Amino acid sequence: MYPPKLEITGIVGIPEIDEGDPLGIMIFQAAAHQGYPIKPGDIIVVTQKVVSKGEGRTVSLSTIEPSPKAKEISIASGKDSRLIELILSESREIIRRDDSRGIIITETRHGFICANAGIDSSNVPGIDTVSLLPLDPDASANTILANIQREAGFDQIGVIITDTFGRAWRKGQVNFAIGVGGIDPLVDYRGQLDTTDEKLSATVIAVADEIAAVSELVMGKTDAVPAAIVRGYPFKATGAGVSPLLRDKTEDLFR
Repeated sequence: MYPPKLEITGIVGIPEIDEGDPLGIMIFQAAAHQGYPIKPGDIIVVTQKVVSKGEGRTVSLSTIEPSPKAKEISIASGKDSRLIELILSESREIIRRDDSRGIIITETRHGFICANAGIDSSNVPGIDTVSLLPLDPDASANTILANIQREAGFDQIGVIITDTFGRAWRKGQVNFAIGVGGIDPLVDYRGQLDTTDEKLSATVIAVADEIAAVSELVMGKTDAVPAAIVRGYPFKATGAGVSPLLRDKTEDLFR
């Protein structure tokens, strides 16, 4: 029996994405062009930034009129009041603020807990232009999935959209799954026996997040590689999306 093997390959040659571009088709074509075509069983990992660009989820701060609340937070924190207005409009609630460091942690409209509602100015062309998270990342993932399936002529593919979040208890950022199409984001080991024949009672692995995290190693933040192929992971196909990964507020011991 051969040991488990996983391949993670960055997809190069994808041009700057404009609103309305068929991202799934562009990813499929770029993978084929570099001599590493998408195969059945592959998981395609895509950065949030290119998805947001393709969906027109970029905003110039010059078009934003800050509210009194945004101005109040701006004075206390030193952050741009226009950016704060966007953060407020993209959030369900503010979870924590540290005005001395200009940090705002929010729960986004999707239920993600992250800094600045996931709004980011890196790798976005234009002065004072920022990208917002997709309105429905699962729908975005499924659109990319459907386009790749149509081009490829087979269905056994998964898609994960990623974004980079900090972590409450550890330093450094990690890529997390924010949109999932075609794969089960969790693997539940509860009820199975471990190597000592003890029954597992609490182990549920967030495989979509693990795949998102490892893919960053071949995509990076400065290398213009917005997508990757993860090959060799035997995923279960479902339409569950990202929601099973999100802890309900009633189960959150820290809020």
